[in-house]
Amino acid sequence: MKSHRKELWFHLPERVGFVNITQDVSKAISESGILEGIVLINAMHITASIFINDDEGGLHHDYKTWLENLAPHSPTDQYWHNRTGEDNADAHLKRQIMGREVLVAITNGKLDLGPWEQIFYGEFDGKRPKRVLMKMIGE
Repeated sequence: MKSHRKELWFHLPERVGFVNITQDVSKAISESGILEGIVLINAMHITASIFINDDEGGLHHDYKTWLENLAPHSPTDQYWHNRTGEDNADAHLKRQIMGREVLVAITNGKLDLGPWEQIFYGEFDGKRPKRVLMKMIGE
């Protein structure tokens, strides 16, 4: 059994955004030499997310609108968490909805994704560096 660990770093200039990381994950799998196994991809920050869906601009716009309706950023004083001096309670809630991690099969050295599936980093409190962990295990 082999394992391989790699990090990705992000510093998005906007508060909320999505980055397709599918090619980065594929490259890490190739570097690992693992042909059959699994890869865990998880956001290492509590205001960021990893999720799988379609890479379509309208859908990404809809996600941003939907998430903002569910957990609006403003007014910031609506959240008890923000009474600690933070202004990112909404980002914590958005991350909870979108998820922390994904686990994907590796088959014949490649991501075993369904049609249209892509892996995304979701940022909900940007403008600072954050990282994503990729951990592959297998043969």
